[in-house]
Amino acid sequence: MHRGSRHLAPALGLMNGTLLSWPADADGDVFRRLQVQGFNFAVQHAIDFEVEFNPWPPPATALNLLLARHPKLEVIEPELGASGYVAFQVFGNVSYELVTSVQRSTSSLVAQFGGACESWGVLSS
Repeated sequence: MHRGSRHLAPALGLMNGTLLSWPADADGDVFRRLQVQGFNFAVQHAIDFEVEFNPWPPPATALNLLLARHPKLEVIEPELGASGYVAFQVFGNVSYELVTSVQRSTSSLVAQFGGACESWGVLSS
């Protein structure tokens, strides 16, 4: 539970006296939830991204293109009704611009193979 005025600024969406705002889309919604939870945007984090392919599995050519940009890929095979995906991480300050840029460039890279990067997440402590 947050008590006292020192928590008032983050609760109101202020960071260092600056109002943080994001577009009214799914990614902006995630940023607003992180802000309400007190996420520290000033610290670098490992940001997890997922690339889904339809059809599954992704061709080797698509995986090689992703490996050229993200050397630590993990292929998560489908199981128990869940779709498979390819996972990678980017380390940096969590920003709307970074997240959407990575999603856009990755999706563009693998679109010809039915791939799209539309999911991301970050663990906060």
